[in-house]
Amino acid sequence: MTGQAEETPDLSMSSRVALVTGGTRGIGLGIARALAEDGWNLAIGGTRPDADVSAVVGELRALGAAVQYLRGDLARSDDRARFVAEARARFGAVNALVNNAGRAPRVRADLLEATEESFDEVLRTNLQGPYFLSQAIARDQVERRRADLSFAASITFITSVSAGMASPNRGEYCVSKAGLSMAARLFAVRLAEHGIPVYEVRPGIVATDMTAGVRETYDRRIAGGLVPERRWGQPDDVGRVVAALVRGDFPYATGTVINVDGGLSVPRL
Repeated sequence: MTGQAEETPDLSMSSRVALVTGGTRGIGLGIARALAEDGWNLAIGGTRPDADVSAVVGELRALGAAVQYLRGDLARSDDRARFVAEARARFGAVNALVNNAGRAPRVRADLLEATEESFDEVLRTNLQGPYFLSQAIARDQVERRRADLSFAASITFITSVSAGMASPNRGEYCVSKAGLSMAARLFAVRLAEHGIPVYEVRPGIVATDMTAGVRETYDRRIAGGLVPERRWGQPDDVGRVVAALVRGDFPYATGTVINVDGGLSVPRL
């Protein structure tokens, strides 16, 4: 259930609200931080207990944002419904949905050894969850746009370079991100007539909790030229891109895929 008691802020009719899944750490926190700095109010989803995210919530509030923490599992349909209901009850509407939450396989396994259980778990969180959360948010955004064309709305999918680059030791992750990339295209086409842009952002090798276990391996590979910019990506690199997209800086670019990977995905000889 939602925690984090706070005073009710003065929310004007022009206040913008973003729902960022997985917004309490890693790339999601980088996105939430950038949006808070840009004047957005935030509903941030996560699975950790309220006490474990209190410092993060405090940091975002210190940037001037009204912040609501939504605790639950994106893979569960009842939790997704609760996310939507609680965000609407708190803020009235969600202008921008940022589908960021995701998980890696619990064990990196060779493609010939990976289990159905791991496949199911990763795809429920990385693909099924954001797909149907987007459906729920989009339905509401469409209705609000029909009633008032000044209502600004957008959906952003955070996928990965793994949507197009094969890693046979984490095939379920690659499949989930490739599927999410198609979901972004589908929603972009479906929502275009309603003036709701949909974007896909593909991070590369970013320094987060998820990549901490392979830090030394990628330190060597990055130094060896795997990433042309020869550095790790940072969550704030992704956050700045998402802030520009949802702010409306690219109004005629629905369906666009933006790589935030230091040149990793550029084909080279």
